[in-house]
Amino acid sequence: MPLWDNARWIAIALVVIGHGILPLIAESDSAYSVYLFIYSFHVAVFVIVSGYFAKSGPPNAKALKQILTDIVIPYVIFETIWTVVKWALGGDFTLDYATPSWTLWFLIALAVWRIVLPYLVLLRYPLAISILISIGAGYTETIDSTLALSRTFGMLPFFVFGWTLRQWQVTDRWLDLRPAIVWRWRAGAIALLGLVLWFMPATIETLRDLKLRRFLLYDESYVAIGYEEPWSGGIRLVLLLSAMVLALAFLLLMPRGKHWFTAFGGATMYIYLLHPFVLYPFRETPVLAGDQPFWVLPAMMLFCIGISIVLALKPVRRVFRPLVQPRARWLFRPEPSTATGTIVLPPHPDER
Repeated sequence: MPLWDNARWIAIALVVIGHGILPLIAESDSAYSVYLFIYSFHVAVFVIVSGYFAKSGPPNAKALKQILTDIVIPYVIFETIWTVVKWALGGDFTLDYATPSWTLWFLIALAVWRIVLPYLVLLRYPLAISILISIGAGYTETIDSTLALSRTFGMLPFFVFGWTLRQWQVTDRWLDLRPAIVWRWRAGAIALLGLVLWFMPATIETLRDLKLRRFLLYDESYVAIGYEEPWSGGIRLVLLLSAMVLALAFLLLMPRGKHWFTAFGGATMYIYLLHPFVLYPFRETPVLAGDQPFWVLPAMMLFCIGISIVLALKPVRRVFRPLVQPRARWLFRPEPSTATGTIVLPPHPDER
C-alpha cells in the first residue's frame, strides 16, 4: 500500500538524519532542537508501522522461521561484522551478542515484540498493559541495555499501538475520507508538528537540563538518568502518549498515492542496517566535533537523505541481500508431516 511504503521510507530517512546530526548536538542548539524534534516521534513511527503489519495469531512454523531469517540471523551477521570492524580499527575482538552494537537493538526488540504480541493481545487491554510494562520497566536498574531489554520494554506500547490501529481499520477509514476533510486533519497535524518544532529551540536550555534526550532513547532507568522521584514514570507516560499523537500527525501527512520514493519503502531494513557503516567515520572521528559553520547542519541532513536513497536502490539491495535477507534454507529441515513435527508411524500389526 503506497501510504505505508511512503511512511516507511520517510521514517527511516528521519532515523538516518537523527544519527547523522548526533555529533553536532553538543555544541549546536539548532542541531539539538532538530534532533529532539525528530526523536520525539520518529522511532515511535518506525515501531508503530512494524506493529501495524505484525500478525497476532498463534505462532506457526512459518512465522517462527521468518523471525529467524528476517531478524535473528541478520542480527548475528551484522553483530559479527561490527565486531570485526571495531577490531580492525584497533579495538578488542570480543563477540558479545548480548550487547547489540549501535542500531542493532531494534532487531532484538522486534523479535521479542513479534513473539510476545499473540500472547499480549489475548488480554483485555493490551495497549494499557503494555504502557504499564513500559513505565514499570523504567523503575528497575536490572532491566538495562543487555539484549536491548530496556528499549524492548520501553517501546513495547508503540508496537501494540500499531497493531491496535490495524484493528481499528484506520487505513480504510482514512482513504475513504473526502479530500476536504483530509486536508482539515492535515492542517491540524501541521499545526501540531509546527508547535513542537517551535517549542524545541524556544526551551532548548531547559530541555538540556531535564535530560530529555536520554528519556527519548528508552535505554536507561529513571535513576540512571538522574531521576529518583516516585513520579519519574509520569515523564515516560507523557512522552509515550505524546509520541503516539505526534506519530499519528506524521502519518496524516503521508502521501496516499505513489511517488518517486514509494518503492524505497520496501528497502527500509537495508537502509537501517547499512547506514551506520556510512556514518561511522562521523561518529568515531572529530570531523564534526566542536563549533561548526551554520551550513553543516542542513548539509548533513541532505547527505543523510542521499544515503537513504542510495541504500534503497536495487543494485545495493542485490549486493547486500545475502546479509540483510538471508534465506538460510540449509538451516531448516523439511516441513514436518504433522503440526508438532513428530513422525507418524504406521500402526502396529496387533493394533490393526
